[in-house]
Amino acid sequence: MIPVQQRGDAVTFSVRLHPKARRERIAGVVGDALKLDVIAPPVEGKANDACIRFLADFLKVPRASVSIAAGAGSRNKVIRIVGVSVAAVESTFAAALARLSDSVVEEC
Repeated sequence: MIPVQQRGDAVTFSVRLHPKARRERIAGVVGDALKLDVIAPPVEGKANDACIRFLADFLKVPRASVSIAAGAGSRNKVIRIVGVSVAAVESTFAAALARLSDSVVEEC
């Protein structure tokens, strides 16, 4: 599981973004970061926008609550989400990662 920290009224966590992927999904964990695939290319902020949109939809929070706190020009980003608890983020990611590992086992 990736580390999720409480910072005032927001939570932060690391993401490793894979732009120009075939589909948008949580693809696993890389080190201490959530690996996120997005279809958008890494030009003119399109991949960053796709990252924010995906996480807002996935965590069921308004897009205005999600921001990139660090790494806007890098694949390694720190995401900041206002108005959500650490427990809610961790449980949502844990469920997604469990489904991911189940689908990998089924493919073998």
